[in-house]
Order: sequence, then structure tokens, then C-alpha cells
Amino acid sequence: MDDTDRRIAAALLLSPRASWRELARCLGLSERTVVRRAAPLYGDGTLRATAVRNPAHFPDLIPIAVRIRCRPAKISQVARALARRGDTVWVDILGGGNEISAIFFLDGPDARNTLLLRDLPATDAVDAWTTHSVLRVFPTAFRWTADLLSPQETAQLDPGPPTTPPAPLDVDAALIAALTQDGRATYTELARRAGTTPLTARRRLDALLRGQVLRVATEVDLTLLGAHAEALLWITVQPGALHRTAQTLSTHPQVRFTAATSGPANLLIALAATDLDALYTFLTTVVGPLDGITGIDTTPLLQTFKRTGLLRTDLSGPRRD
Repeated sequence: MDDTDRRIAAALLLSPRASWRELARCLGLSERTVVRRAAPLYGDGTLRATAVRNPAHFPDLIPIAVRIRCRPAKISQVARALARRGDTVWVDILGGGNEISAIFFLDGPDARNTLLLRDLPATDAVDAWTTHSVLRVFPTAFRWTADLLSPQETAQLDPGPPTTPPAPLDVDAALIAALTQDGRATYTELARRAGTTPLTARRRLDALLRGQVLRVATEVDLTLLGAHAEALLWITVQPGALHRTAQTLSTHPQVRFTAATSGPANLLIALAATDLDALYTFLTTVVGPLDGITGIDTTPLLQTFKRTGLLRTDLSGPRRD
């Protein structure tokens, strides 16, 4: 990827369903150039688009983050098995080489109990785990663009303030399923899958996105955009400072994900920095001065198996997304 490819990818991270015309206008390129550059990136899987539900608007959905300690010789096998589950969203091996971090979206208490009381205990390679309920996700952290866009360009792709979430409709499930398979599916294709008209599909999708019932996400290997140091920060914050700290960190340009959680640490941050020196600078100059933080566990990512519900394309063996 050259600089133009990277800027197009960054714009698609920010606005995954932006039209070619909107991207061209934002980036100062011709529409033909955008299509010529972006289409092959989607064609070979460098860029992929999907949809992720917001658990806050799905009462039966239970989001949890699990840190799983494994025997090092079996950790890749366990991570691959977790990634192929339909209820995992993120699966990463952490930097020590003996621990996996995974985010699950579980369909109700029975699925949660099956995972924690049967599946994990029955896996010989798993030694121990800690579970964190995801209490609140801070959506401003989804605006990560690897600093490849100017503030003016970012503003052009801003979707605007969220609206009141719409009441559920029967058509939603089919729309979400279609978007999960292809986040850039046309409205004609979405309408065909949902059994409705393209105009209805467009209006309904706009209401779901603006109401933050779901979000469309672009997946790309972040090293292609210059981020060579990804890490999870498990931060312990005094309860009175939790919301303020989460809001502050979620707006930082190196932060990709921010969530308040239960468990030994109550704030989870996913960071994407250019290198380890940038990671150090973030810890010392951004996190360090904040009041109310009593502890932090910094865990660099060693290998990613799944991101935003999509298996990494370089995983071997049969795929079951």
C-alpha cells in the first residue's frame, strides 16, 4: 500500500459505507482513482467491511472480555479454536506468549454459563482465566485513522451526532445479517436479503446506524497503516474517576477501543501506536498525568486471530466465520 492507498483505507476506517464520490471529495482525488485503488483492496481481502451489534440495544446479548492463560505449546491451537467460534469478536495472543484475550458476544445467560462452566474447564490446554463484563463501550474511540487524515478531512466524514435508537422491526435481523457478511453491500442487495425495497433498506439502515444500534466497521492489518505496536491496557481507576478517564482516553488518536468493565481492572483500552517508543510516550504523557488511576497492566499483542468478528485471512485451515 502506498500513501494514497493508506489514506483511502483510513477514510474507510472512519466511514466504512462512504460512497466512492464522498471519499474522492474528502481526499481530493478523482472518483475513478478511488475506485481503481479501493476495489482491489476489497477484492484481495486487504480491506473487509462488516457490522457489529451494540450490546446496549440487544438485551439478550452478553458482552464479556476474557483473559485466558494457556500452555504455550497449545496457545495457537486454542486461539484458533476460539476465533472460529461464532460468538467471538476479538481474539489475540498477548505478548507474554501464554495468554489469550478474547471478547465474546454471548446469546444469553445459558451461553455464558456454558462457556465459563463447561467449555473452558474442559479444555486441557487452558490453565486459568479471568472474566470482565463489558459495562459500557465509548464509541468515540472508533474514530482511529492512524493520523493519516487531517481534521478537515475527518470532519467531512463525520456522521453527525447520534439520534434516538429506533424501536426494533422484523426487518432488522436480516439487514444486520447481510451487513455482517458484507458491510458495503448495496441497498439493492440489502433489500433483496431483507425482503423489502432499496429505499426502505436505506432508511432503516440509516436509522440503525445513527441510533448506534449497530456500527459498520472496516477491518485491515494495522501494520499496513504504520501501526506496529498494538497493546491492550487493563487499567484500574477509582470509581468516581472512571467515566471521566474513559471519556478522555477514548478521544485520543491512538486509541481504537475503550470500554468500562467489571473485574480486577475496570477500564479496557486497545491502543495502536507507531512503535514501542510511541507506546511508552502514551503511557507516560497521556495516562500518567490522569488522576484516579491506581494501576495499569500493559499487554502488547503478539498475534491477532480475529478482529471485529472476522477471522484473519492468513489463518490456515477451514474457515467458519
